[in-house]
Amino acid sequence: MKRFGFANLMFLIGLAIPLMVFAQEPTTDKITVPLTDPGRPVTLRVSLLNGSISVKGTPGKELIVEATTRLEDSRSEDQREKIGGLRRIPNTSSGLRVEEEDNLVEVGASHFGGSRTTDLRIQVPTNTSAKLSTINDGDILVENVNGNLEINNTNGHVTLTNVSGSAVAHALNGNIIATFTRVDQQKPMSFSSMNGQIDVTLPADIKATLQMRSDMGDIYSDFDLKLEKTSAKVEESSRGKKGKFQVTIEKGMRGTINGGGMDIQFKNFNGDIYIRKGK
Repeated sequence: MKRFGFANLMFLIGLAIPLMVFAQEPTTDKITVPLTDPGRPVTLRVSLLNGSISVKGTPGKELIVEATTRLEDSRSEDQREKIGGLRRIPNTSSGLRVEEEDNLVEVGASHFGGSRTTDLRIQVPTNTSAKLSTINDGDILVENVNGNLEINNTNGHVTLTNVSGSAVAHALNGNIIATFTRVDQQKPMSFSSMNGQIDVTLPADIKATLQMRSDMGDIYSDFDLKLEKTSAKVEESSRGKKGKFQVTIEKGMRGTINGGGMDIQFKNFNGDIYIRKGK
């Protein structure tokens, strides 16, 4: 009887585990956004406290937002003791908020206390400019779009794949990987990180002037860079008893590609910088 009871117990546990997993599966909220003028370029603004942002350009004229809330268990031991045998009823609502006006689309997720994590997947027309930011528990990915990008991630990576136009990207504690098929020669670009690597691939025929600095890392490139002499900054106060004369040599490097042109800044503190020539 003992063997029979144990076998049945294990059988019941085996049935219960899939049911528990199924009950805890997150749901996805999906919204198709009607654009004021589908024939014009779109501007997208997304801001998250916790979560990832993925933006993908398509040949179509639709903008579709999908939001999935992660079901995470962050309870303390005291909370677990109080719960005892009670079953958790998860709140799977994403709190998704979307507004559109004159082809400007703003997306966010409202969470009480800001403790829940939401991952956003957004499908946009190819001609879309975007301002994206997140702070915790997620990366930012943008691919196949043409426009002006402003990207900020505090504790995650930034990846730009097959993009064209211009970009200002910052990842405080993460890597920046960007591949450009074409750039807007009339707009400056900037890539910066504190604790991560910066790896940017630019078109081979780009005309650019680069400002590069990595305090605790190295800089690599397969472009034929023409480096300029480091400039000195002179500061002088009136010569009296406390008069001061000070000269500071800039730590960064400056160089040109194909004779120079648009300004691109690469700034890193604790990581390497890679500037690659596209094929």
